[in-house]
Amino acid sequence: MPSMFITISRLGMCAGAMAVTLAATQPASAQSADTSFFVTSVGIGNGGNLGGLAGADNQCQTLAQASGAGAKTWRAYLSTQAADGKPAINARDRIGAGPWKNSKGVVVAKDVAELHGANNLSKQTALSEKGEVINGRGDTPNRHDVLTGSQADGTAFAGSDDRTCKNWTSSTQGAAMLGHADRTGVDEAPPSKSWNSSHPSRGPDGGCSQADLKSTGGDGLLYCFAAN
Repeated sequence: MPSMFITISRLGMCAGAMAVTLAATQPASAQSADTSFFVTSVGIGNGGNLGGLAGADNQCQTLAQASGAGAKTWRAYLSTQAADGKPAINARDRIGAGPWKNSKGVVVAKDVAELHGANNLSKQTALSEKGEVINGRGDTPNRHDVLTGSQADGTAFAGSDDRTCKNWTSSTQGAAMLGHADRTGVDEAPPSKSWNSSHPSRGPDGGCSQADLKSTGGDGLLYCFAAN
């Protein structure tokens, strides 16, 4: 009996170890192939220099792939401004038609109009690709500032004021328009509650360095949408 008990116990331990190993090799269980929206869990790490729109899209695609939702075409919600003879690009025109679901299957917006109107984005629904809540105002560290370069309707800014860190190629010049992923700010004014157009970045270096983005409650995070 003692020998049989030891053998069974060892089998149980082996089975447990195997389960742990299998779990470690699988994508986060919160993820689903149906996921079509997330906030990046990490930034690229070079402030507003994302490598342009292509670099930002690649960040979205890479994180989606790692989480088990990489079969779609992912786009970063970013606008660019007219420069060097090239026209502006509107974030709202880059992300497909919707609807968009977070990693828990919750619809955050059914289409582009709702996304820029009465959407379902909040701290509880603007989840990362890992299914995690992004730190917001009152958390340590606060990471609710998300890069968008956009006006509230999802269009690019006109004029000479830089709101895109030189169209996402600079960590030393310009500034970036930011949104609040948790829809919360220092007051109850509409900009504080805006998910995509709350305030420009600022800081000791001007607004586009990684340190600048962190200084106001950000980390160079992006909104990612499946465009198909």
